[in-house]
Amino acid sequence: METRKVFLGGSGITRRISIGGDSPVSLQTMWKDTIVDVCDNDEKLNQIVKDLAGLSMLGCDIVRFAVPDVESAKGLCRIAEKTEMPLVADIHFDYRLALECLKGNVAAIRINPGNIGSVENTRKVVEACRDKGAAVRIGINSGSLPKDLQNLIAEGKITRAQGICETAVREAEVFDSLNFDQVVVSMKSSSVTETIESNRFFSERYDIPLHLGVTEAGPLIGGIVKSSIAFHTLLSENIGNTIRVSLSDKVENEVIAGLEILKECGKRNGGVKLVSCPRCGRLGFDVHGFVDRWQKELLSMKKDITVAVMGCVVNGPGEGKHADLGIAGAGDKVILFKKGKIIQTIEAKDADNAFREQLSLL
Repeated sequence: METRKVFLGGSGITRRISIGGDSPVSLQTMWKDTIVDVCDNDEKLNQIVKDLAGLSMLGCDIVRFAVPDVESAKGLCRIAEKTEMPLVADIHFDYRLALECLKGNVAAIRINPGNIGSVENTRKVVEACRDKGAAVRIGINSGSLPKDLQNLIAEGKITRAQGICETAVREAEVFDSLNFDQVVVSMKSSSVTETIESNRFFSERYDIPLHLGVTEAGPLIGGIVKSSIAFHTLLSENIGNTIRVSLSDKVENEVIAGLEILKECGKRNGGVKLVSCPRCGRLGFDVHGFVDRWQKELLSMKKDITVAVMGCVVNGPGEGKHADLGIAGAGDKVILFKKGKIIQTIEAKDADNAFREQLSLL
């Protein structure tokens, strides 16, 4: 079922994007640090704006910020005045924080009607969103289900995935009753199976766009594994309209992981495809160090090329012969190659400069 289209952003300088319908699957992340002091700290504000621009260059479309208090709400409004990135305010318990955020150029509010007190509170948020042209994301996590559904799960009458889906249905019906359709739903569990099943159940019944994520997925490796399995399964069934890889790691790594998943799932094309060998005892070149230095810059480029970074001549230019540009170790030297043809042999100390020069020619 094709979903409805929901719009985020468009206020002030904020870039306007859409989720659902025929829109491409968007990529988002969540800011890792507090913004409570942004209003009094121009240096921190400018750094956040710079970092958001960097995330955008990597391929991130949306960034969510936790808003636990009024100071953070005001800080988010100030950030939103300075960036093109659509920003989402993550609100719990106090609907007044959502209203404070909506005084600025915030693109969407993440809220659960069930934890802000009453339908009347939700109505106030909806009316403010309607006035501002902002969207709402309903966020359901497996650890915060209504008591009656928890009891049914404990009694074995429904599965946890069914309970997650039913919770989302109840929350979505609140917005339906208020005639507000600019809504996105997320149903997340730390279990890959529960995440997959709950999103399948919901997508069969509703045309509301879905935000995919495995909550509390864990550290870098485990989190990427869980997210990759869940996202590939659902996206291959055309379920899911925006994704976030939740990692106990850097925000840049969430974006890079999400970008690579979307590419491998055929949901995002173009840009630099970076391939590199794992390194072994034949090592003739510091693959790991080179990739660490170049990964963010390469992935931020808009060139539609393949770059290979190989440790030795077995892999490069052999296995990397398809690359538009490659670099590999060759004894005590380093070689640069294009489409399998060696074009330059240099000292290792000159590798970065030579690589940059050849990259500029593509």
